[in-house]
Amino acid sequence: MNALPWWIEWPVAVLLVTGGVLALAGALGLLRLQDFFDRLHPPALAITLGSWCVSLASVLYFSALESRPVLAAWLIPILLSITAPITSLLLARAARFRRRDADAARAPMVPGP
Repeated sequence: MNALPWWIEWPVAVLLVTGGVLALAGALGLLRLQDFFDRLHPPALAITLGSWCVSLASVLYFSALESRPVLAAWLIPILLSITAPITSLLLARAARFRRRDADAARAPMVPGP
């Protein structure tokens, strides 16, 4: 196995640790935040940024290992960045409609004219 120079190993290690810390922060955000709407945005941002860090570490490592650009790892965070906002929007709309229907069911009946 070829040993990589330190100037490649250190950024890869820092990016992997940063990505892990961001993913952990996103998971803890899911546990700590109480309301669905509070949970919706911050953990998604932390986990998406964490996936970008891990992907960049993968690109650096395998590009240095193979002595050519290896950009296939960018596909995962690009697709995640495209689909995460759409998924968040659909989940927020569904939750809003469920809350509205639940509030309407609990509201007292108003007699008509």
